[in-house]
Amino acid sequence: MRRSAARAGGAAVTYSGGDASSPEAVAGEAVTGPGPMPGQSAAAPAPSAPQQPQQQQYLRTEFPFQLPRGYVDESGTVHRDGVMRLATARDELIPLRDVRVQENPAFLSVVLLGRVITRLGTLPLVHDGTVENMFASDLAFLQDFYRQINAEGHTRAAVRCPHCSEPFEVELGGSRLGES
Repeated sequence: MRRSAARAGGAAVTYSGGDASSPEAVAGEAVTGPGPMPGQSAAAPAPSAPQQPQQQQYLRTEFPFQLPRGYVDESGTVHRDGVMRLATARDELIPLRDVRVQENPAFLSVVLLGRVITRLGTLPLVHDGTVENMFASDLAFLQDFYRQINAEGHTRAAVRCPHCSEPFEVELGGSRLGES
């Protein structure tokens, strides 16, 4: 089984499924076979079956979104476009130690979203205080978006038109209120 460490800046990492053609994909390391067998020199290749070309595939780790209303900062600027990364086990465990979460479990999603939102408009930093001051509709949108990218693994679903039975994909995340 091949594993890759997370790359700095939330870049993509390799895995065993997905689409390498997306612009978010970042080239990973080459997959190589095991070293020489005992008693063989590294220069002499071991006999093997004909090799089939390996297709390297990538995991998308960051997902853009657009808030339905937008976060209004202290200067009155509205920030709507953002990026959320996939959550790690650490992201879900660390908020459990937060005193605010221990006193009020409903605060968990605020702290968690503050950890996984990597960009929001032109804000230099997004943290739980930012999420805490969002409109309720934006918080609900982000909670749903978090569940979609972390539980189901993607925000698209294959559907069929009820009138003509033509198959197509829909974006479940939606970019505006009422589009999901």
